[in-house]
Amino acid sequence: MPEKPATKAPRRSPAPAELRSMLGANLRQLSQRAPSISALCRDLGINRTQYNRYLAGESFPRPDVLHRICSYFQVDARILLQPVQEITNNEAGILNDPAIAAYLGGALRSVSEEEFPSGFYRFARRSFLDEDMFVRGLIYVFRSGKGTFLKGFEAKDAMRQQGLPTDPATREFRGAVMPQEDGIAALVSRRGATTTSFNFLARIPSFENNFWVGYVTRTVRENVAGRRVERLVYEYLGKNMAQVLPAARSAGFCAESDLLAYQRNLLKPSESFI
Repeated sequence: MPEKPATKAPRRSPAPAELRSMLGANLRQLSQRAPSISALCRDLGINRTQYNRYLAGESFPRPDVLHRICSYFQVDARILLQPVQEITNNEAGILNDPAIAAYLGGALRSVSEEEFPSGFYRFARRSFLDEDMFVRGLIYVFRSGKGTFLKGFEAKDAMRQQGLPTDPATREFRGAVMPQEDGIAALVSRRGATTTSFNFLARIPSFENNFWVGYVTRTVRENVAGRRVERLVYEYLGKNMAQVLPAARSAGFCAESDLLAYQRNLLKPSESFI
């Protein structure tokens, strides 16, 4: 007689006490991000005594209160069933891991349009490989979900100097933009690369508010044949194609004299950004 196929045992539903215990453990982890429990309760609009009962696994919040808690901590209802570190590690990224969330989690705050508008930017910096030359290029800043990102293409000549292909897929770079106390920062890399550049930019309160100035560093070893830190300038072009298209056509290496000629049309001599 043929054997009957094995049947799986039905999955046991967690008991209410288990749900309360898991929620309490997760809330204790998440609450470490707040300056104090009192401040957290004020932000959530929850009575401090009642919140302490949630933390201790003695009580369970109403659905609307649970939704408020999940929205505040940017998690979902899996905090009833799964340790929060597993949820945040899988979906919120390493910066939101409970081990460092209170220290670096602020970098995940959204960057507002006022701080760094979406659209096209022209950038300029000295070449890392040839100190007599400058690099001009074009990047595009965009929003996706709650994040702010940028993308662009390395100059073909720069890729050739490094012995790398010059096709668009290899030249493309992308970066994540993060808020800083006095500006914005971005971590930028090419697809599949294991090197990264760090950009810091602060807005200049002049020139119609369309310039950001800072620096860029690259993650490479010290080498007498190359530079690792350079001044960086972003000029906001928005989506004005009358400016964007010429900027795209002029992307690549240029001599210092060419860059200075461009600057003289924009800045006073004492305000030179190179």
